[in-house]
Amino acid sequence: MKLLDCRRLPGPNLLWEHPSVVMDVACRSGQVPDIKDRLKRDITELHQHMGWHPPAFQAKARIGGFSLAFDGPVDRLYAGIALAEAAWARYDSPDEAEALERALASIAERAAEEANPALLALQAAALEHGAPFLWDDDEVSVGFGASAQVWPSNELPPPEAIDWQNAKRIPIAMITGTNGKTTTSRMCARILRAAGHTVGLSSTEGIWLNDEMLDEGDYAGPGGARAILRQTGATAAVLETARGGLLRRGLGVEQADVALLTNIAADHLGDFGSSTLQELLEVKWIISRAVSASGKVVLNADDARLVKQAASYPGQVVWFSLDPNHPKAEFRPVDGWLVRETAGERQQLCRIEDIPLCLGGAARHNIANALAAAAVCTTLGATPEAIAAGLTGMDQEHNPGRGNLYQFNGITAFVDFAHNPHAIAAMAELSRALPAKRRLLAFAQAGDRTDALLRECARSAWAFQPDQIIISELTKYARGRAHGEVFAVLQDELQRCGCDAGAIQHVETELEALEQALEWAREGDLLILLVLGEADAVRERLTRLSQGR
Repeated sequence: MKLLDCRRLPGPNLLWEHPSVVMDVACRSGQVPDIKDRLKRDITELHQHMGWHPPAFQAKARIGGFSLAFDGPVDRLYAGIALAEAAWARYDSPDEAEALERALASIAERAAEEANPALLALQAAALEHGAPFLWDDDEVSVGFGASAQVWPSNELPPPEAIDWQNAKRIPIAMITGTNGKTTTSRMCARILRAAGHTVGLSSTEGIWLNDEMLDEGDYAGPGGARAILRQTGATAAVLETARGGLLRRGLGVEQADVALLTNIAADHLGDFGSSTLQELLEVKWIISRAVSASGKVVLNADDARLVKQAASYPGQVVWFSLDPNHPKAEFRPVDGWLVRETAGERQQLCRIEDIPLCLGGAARHNIANALAAAAVCTTLGATPEAIAAGLTGMDQEHNPGRGNLYQFNGITAFVDFAHNPHAIAAMAELSRALPAKRRLLAFAQAGDRTDALLRECARSAWAFQPDQIIISELTKYARGRAHGEVFAVLQDELQRCGCDAGAIQHVETELEALEQALEWAREGDLLILLVLGEADAVRERLTRLSQGR
């Protein structure tokens, strides 16, 4: 048995709705009852030693162990982590009285440092007034968008000094899933802008206010959501919401108007808490809790897991599908159009061939993304005209790194972020619609994938029917793997699929892979570049080539 992690869950999370401390414990299934009961007993006793109210507990079985959470005020969660670690140490060495006394003194010191009565008073007042409230270690705010008031967490006003009537909400969409999150989030932002909004967007690529990048990096967690909702210029928010933030911190915002789950597919499997597709689904399904009573969840009707999960969901669901005859789907492609069909009436939204990202209909994954974005934005009040304007006015420059095409010297290069079997298979389907005399595939994989998932990625890659393959090392993303270890697994599986060993190259970086591909290519060839770590540099090089520079 092993304590894998002990952390704060500040927002609604997989286990329950309460801010809490969670312990992830690896053990055999037969050990779970004893370890869980002992920890609950020791944690309760430590609360009594500290003079704190007894906590409430919530536990959840995991593949390979369990998670145990206990609640507490938001200004005592770091002290709660120290208490949880002391309980674990006490479980290991129950007779160490001197060590316990030292631990209690340390917990008391941490609790005194962390205590913030003004934060608790403001949180309670916000709840009483039904006002939007956000907090973190550095800042606290009430109201979203133009009504947002933000203070340093150690300089908070008394509740009576705040104009609670002016603490307003703005329309919020939360978007998660395995693939398509970033593209769909960008589509939603373009549609809402066409509808007249100033849109705050947080995503894996950064945070934006319309075309202004406020910061670059992965902001698909609670921190990105808070940063956007505190932007006084924002009149609507699109919040890409990734698995990691949901699992490690919970929801960044407690209430949204619409939540979208694009799909559930194998990615990051093997991590504690998301070891299987079912566990991954449970993590991503958390965003359904944020949807208000009047809001809706948008789901992919072509995903069997989402269909099954929705059967017990009590709220409103809007379905989209690539099947033009799907009986559930309100949003579908029919006769070359995105359509919405409700109450027996069919409404044409936009011609698919007019959407640049759909590549004349060849990019079926982006047809699905466009349908999802249309469903989300319809829920937020966008008109068919705004949906059409947003989607048709968005080209690959507005969606960097996702399905970008470059042409130069009779050569076509296709760049995408696809990095899991589901996404790679979608790109393989698309590439078959692109004419080519020969095909080269350059790709890479991070080291935190299991061997089984790496092999599945290799099989999906072979579906491109490439004449040449280049695999990059991605040293930055080795994540504990030895140099060449990921390559060896991918190479072995590709050869099992029938690839000749001489057709597989191994290089250190994705830029090196690009240069090798350019040396190999001649007129009529297609270069397929699935780029993870050096996408900006690869796109910049290809842009120069396509412009004749």
